[in-house]
Amino acid sequence: MQKRHTDRKMYFHDLEEFYIGYLSAFIELTHKTRILEVGCGEGGNLAPFARLGCKVTGVDIAGCRIKEAQTYFSEISNHATFVCCDFILLHDVIEHVPTKEQFLSHLKKFLKPTGVLFVGFPAWQMPFGGHQQICHSKLCSHLPFIHLLPNPLYKLLLKACREEKGTIKELMSIKECRTSIELFETLIRKCGYLVTDQKLWFINPHYLQKFHLTPRLLPRWVWKVKYIRNFFTTSCWYVLRPDNK
Repeated sequence: MQKRHTDRKMYFHDLEEFYIGYLSAFIELTHKTRILEVGCGEGGNLAPFARLGCKVTGVDIAGCRIKEAQTYFSEISNHATFVCCDFILLHDVIEHVPTKEQFLSHLKKFLKPTGVLFVGFPAWQMPFGGHQQICHSKLCSHLPFIHLLPNPLYKLLLKACREEKGTIKELMSIKECRTSIELFETLIRKCGYLVTDQKLWFINPHYLQKFHLTPRLLPRWVWKVKYIRNFFTTSCWYVLRPDNK
């Protein structure tokens, strides 16, 4: 497992610089702003917003993660809860959800008519779109594109590298839930969302901490080439609003 996935404070540090600056252009972030994150884990994505004084709420299906979030936030803010919101943060979550259409439709019930939904996810076909970086094996965690192997070969490789059963199950689940840019854009139209803004990153902002690489957007000409763009987009950012027609 890569060091960045064990040092969580380092992992979430780059949110301060990139997410806050980016999202402030679409919604005012003040002590009156309420933010909900679905799939919050230990709450690191919410920490920068809590430091600004926003009222943050995190939801996660794993009870152990909620306990970690409560511990993590005991040093940060008293205004965090671990459900109508101004802003919903959905970062690196949608690619784990098998019933995406039902999920995105249901989220609208928690969002004000003037609210904002931010969704960030790795394009499925990009080098590490299968989240294989969570592997404990150094070989598997650093091999690009292995998630695109046929299921039997992928599982055989993971077993050969002595990955734990739980890790293999999670990786195979992500493979089953694969999320391309085209799939996501079709879903949000069906679910009644309008795209306020979109960013397709060639160099993910997280890579500043991980590889000391300067974040860089995908060139526009590649951006417009459907299907091919998935192989070069390490992170997709969407700012969505409900279509209230």
